[in-house]
Amino acid sequence: MKQVWMITGSSRGLGRALAEAVLTAGHQLLATARNPAQLADLGTKHGDQIRTFALDVTDPLAAHTAVAAAVATFGRLDVVANNAGYGDIGPIEDTSLEDIRAQIETNLFGVINVTKAAIPIMRKQQAGRIIQFSSVGGRIGAMGRAAYSAAKWGVEGFSEVLAKETAPLGIKVTIIEPGGFRTDFAGAKTRLNAGRPEYDSTVGVAARFQSDYDGKQPGDPAKAAEIVLQVAGMDEPPLRLLLGSDAARIVEQNDVAKLEADRKWRHLTVSTDFESKS
Repeated sequence: MKQVWMITGSSRGLGRALAEAVLTAGHQLLATARNPAQLADLGTKHGDQIRTFALDVTDPLAAHTAVAAAVATFGRLDVVANNAGYGDIGPIEDTSLEDIRAQIETNLFGVINVTKAAIPIMRKQQAGRIIQFSSVGGRIGAMGRAAYSAAKWGVEGFSEVLAKETAPLGIKVTIIEPGGFRTDFAGAKTRLNAGRPEYDSTVGVAARFQSDYDGKQPGDPAKAAEIVLQVAGMDEPPLRLLLGSDAARIVEQNDVAKLEADRKWRHLTVSTDFESKS
């Protein structure tokens, strides 16, 4: 069945790969970006199948306007993919509050703004899909990416609640958690600040790894896009889906360590209950 999609951050990275896959599959698309001129080639190739739209996801009114444009253009809105985001590297101590707020505004409140704009449309349709792009950093605190991880952990919690609240309305929610993919996410657009010498063994290592990893990530954006298309067509999609062999390995190791730690300290955990008087 053909769907009407809206994708944020469509001009590059996984968003661009997903936009191309959606259009190739014959779906209709409102492709948003801060600079929609970067999407002109898609408009030339796919004609009336696509409408491009300028969107700063941190602006709630703009998010509502974009959703309204999708409905006005195509008559409905079936799938929203909240992909827009970025993540710089730097120590917490050396990252300004302004930079932290900016990353959280885009990566968390951007998702919230677009989601809240889409819910009333999907509620009235009694159907819809909301696909939230989180990250491995939404499951694991990524060293040097405190603001990014804080935002993505927020996306995870927000989206889990969203899934529970909207399931009876016919709205299905999936959180996508990519590992390393060969996009420009880790390239020139990412600011790498190793920080002062005291952080060389922690954030410094993370910054150098990120630089060396660029172009060597195991993930293929085109394959990721095809998987997201599959998820958007499933009757019972997963709430969470890791993407990439590195993501699967890292998260599994982390989850096992968390479970072991919970078991180790369970005697302290349960000791805080009131004592039974019976």
